[in-house]
Amino acid sequence: MGCNKKALAALIGSVFMAGAFQVQASPSAKMMADTCAGCHGTNGQSVGPASPNLAGISKAYFIDSMAAFKNLEKGAEHGEDARPATIMNRIAKGYSDDQIEAMAGYFASLPVYKADVPHDAAKAKMGADIYDDGCAKCHDESGSLPDDDAGILAGQWLPWLQYSMADFQAGHREMPKKMRKQVEKLSDAEIEAVLHYFASQK
Repeated sequence: MGCNKKALAALIGSVFMAGAFQVQASPSAKMMADTCAGCHGTNGQSVGPASPNLAGISKAYFIDSMAAFKNLEKGAEHGEDARPATIMNRIAKGYSDDQIEAMAGYFASLPVYKADVPHDAAKAKMGADIYDDGCAKCHDESGSLPDDDAGILAGQWLPWLQYSMADFQAGHREMPKKMRKQVEKLSDAEIEAVLHYFASQK
């Protein structure tokens, strides 16, 4: 009888230890976010040139972006937003909604990071006026305010800004109506200038 009690106690103990190990083994938000460092840099500070900074990104924008990557991979239906990428479509589908929300919270908790991006100063100066006239209402504080949920553009790498705009203009990404209205007014040179303006922000 005593032996049976000891065996039962040992069994119960092993079950609790296994449960504790499983809880401990669950990846934290930071651990999952660290898997993004290969492309987006440590703590979301990209070293460029074609991967955006994630540090300080709004939680809602991160979640929406990951959902759009997933939608393209599975085939968007019923008006769902879908976003093209080189590998992010495959990566996004590997995370659950809860994991994506956890990573979003982690990146949103970090200070906004603006990279030191090579740019054309003359184009950036021209782009400042274009920004004031047509972009400032949605991309507040020179594109550095996360809470506007339009994505952080300030201090992003110029090639990434250019690729993103090319996707919008080609129809690979759905352009918001307000954005389309402003972009259609601009020449290619003016669009390039405003991208240099965003890249120049520190």
